Amino acid sequence: MRVGFVIFPGFQMMSLAAGSVFEFANICAGETVYELTTVSERGGPVRSSTGMEVSSRPMAGEDLDTVLVGGGVDVPRPSEGLKAWIAGRLPEVRRLGAICTGAFVLAEAGQLDGRRATTHWLLARELQGRFPAVRVEEDRIFIIDGPVWTSAGMTAGVDLALAMVEKDLGGEIARSVARKLVMYHRRAGGQTQHSELLDLAPKSDRIQAALTFARRNLRAELSVEELAGAAALSPRQFSRAFRAETGQSPAKAVEGLRVEAARLMLERTRHPVEVVARESGFDDPERMRRAFLRAFGQPPQSLRRAGQLAAGGHLED
Repeated sequence: MRVGFVIFPGFQMMSLAAGSVFEFANICAGETVYELTTVSERGGPVRSSTGMEVSSRPMAGEDLDTVLVGGGVDVPRPSEGLKAWIAGRLPEVRRLGAICTGAFVLAEAGQLDGRRATTHWLLARELQGRFPAVRVEEDRIFIIDGPVWTSAGMTAGVDLALAMVEKDLGGEIARSVARKLVMYHRRAGGQTQHSELLDLAPKSDRIQAALTFARRNLRAELSVEELAGAAALSPRQFSRAFRAETGQSPAKAVEGLRVEAARLMLERTRHPVEVVARESGFDDPERMRRAFLRAFGQPPQSLRRAGQLAAGGHLED
């Protein structure tokens, strides 16, 4: 299978990181399943947003199975030639995808009309505003709509590529690739782009240690005294420092971590709501439901259905 990465002047180098997924899939499979190439409108060296250049082949005449359009630091402004080429890819190729702001290129070429798609959360509303025929879902890691695949920010392109490998070669190969790339976990397409730990962004190692302890022990009570102990501070010192660094109380932050963990379990497993509530530390499903309504304005069951739809109906046991 020949995978073509589409690059253009000012493309972001991280778009090409997804290529490592296919490279390691070949290694794990013990044979050359994927052949990778970079293509551009005219071929030759193409200057990235970092100033580094990447060689490419002219896209015209390339026989490709999968086409992945990279993104840029800014919203790409594709040339008429690039738009025309992208517009003609389906049904010539089996899959047409975009990483991050590459979704704008697909949209300019009319390939997202009537389809569900995502992009970086910062630009999702701009994508929707400029292309009202596109059904933008701004809080997804990646979305598969028939032969068209789109991902969120640049690192989500790796998750997108892993999903392609799983579809082509099976879950065991995909998991092996993820392990070799030292990925913390493989994110499902329906998973949110939001990260509670990133939002908290503690400044000190002590508060970070408390948050790490909390995330690893969500089923525990996680009282202020427990968290303060993990931070090696008195409860009073801890509460004051925690609020100063994160802008939240410890109780609110713990609820956010539990909601994030519960949402991931709902989207990626078939566990009953009662089990999800217990494993994420809510104990009572009603308590979890109220927390979800505060965080998302929707109950857990609604988010589970949305996650399943965004992931193409695939769930992991």
